Amino acid sequence: MAPMTLGASKTWPAAWAEGLTAGLNPAESGADDGDDSASSRPRLRAIFISDLHIGTPGFQADALMDFLKSHPSDMLYLVGDIVDGWQLRRRWFWPQSHNDVVQKLLRRARKGCRVMYVPGNHDEFARHFVGHAFGGVDVLFEATHVTANGQRLWVIHGDHFDGVIQVAKWLAYLGDWLYELSLKINRHLNSLRGRMGLGYWSLSAYLKLKVKKAVNFISDFEVAVAHEARKRGYDGVVCGHIHHAEIRNIDGVLYCNDGDWVESRTALVEHMDGRLEIIRWGEDSTAGVLLPPKGITA
Repeated sequence: MAPMTLGASKTWPAAWAEGLTAGLNPAESGADDGDDSASSRPRLRAIFISDLHIGTPGFQADALMDFLKSHPSDMLYLVGDIVDGWQLRRRWFWPQSHNDVVQKLLRRARKGCRVMYVPGNHDEFARHFVGHAFGGVDVLFEATHVTANGQRLWVIHGDHFDGVIQVAKWLAYLGDWLYELSLKINRHLNSLRGRMGLGYWSLSAYLKLKVKKAVNFISDFEVAVAHEARKRGYDGVVCGHIHHAEIRNIDGVLYCNDGDWVESRTALVEHMDGRLEIIRWGEDSTAGVLLPPKGITA
């Protein structure tokens, strides 16, 4: 199987290896090498994050580093679109802050956290390595997570339920380009808001929720994923892909989307008692939505 080409001279896994090995010395890279257990926050049972899009200017690396430093966990699920192969094909972009995040993830694995990587459509090249482990990170096509209160959750990225991805990939690439443009405008807008003393705000998320077709797409996607989880005998599903964090009950199936780290800066977490929560990491809000105990409709 030929390696995927990333730009003029980078290939997978050579490019990924560069990201894994560069800056291994924390003194040189600036990456925090502290023990996650030193955090003052309670330890979490599991964290689910997706849609980091490492390798793009839109990835909010500093925010994710702060979140990871503040939230130690026993398990960490990387639920797809961790590295953006689509963007890296067009232009190589890998600043030190992105490398620091990769090192932080590897450090978690070295220190006993079980790290599982379920690739998505932007990092579909990693699906060729399902069944292997890189730096202690297990690469899986999908995963099953059992919560502390016994709920079986199907962990997938979710792109297989996106008709645009499956039927007209060229349209997905066009949408990706337009999305990157909105993120670029968003960065300038939030830089201005910061100088005015205002908190973070996502333009792209606002536009998506204002467009009726986008709202319908989100709803259709959520229902399709939840129904497939039920067919497979799961109590619920954890996914990413649509950059819309949510916990809700769909026809008796628990639907969880962990959001993203280019717009909303959100993660899904499981507490030690099995409660699930969406954490929105930012200046204005770190609160989330708590899931009621098993058996109570959300």
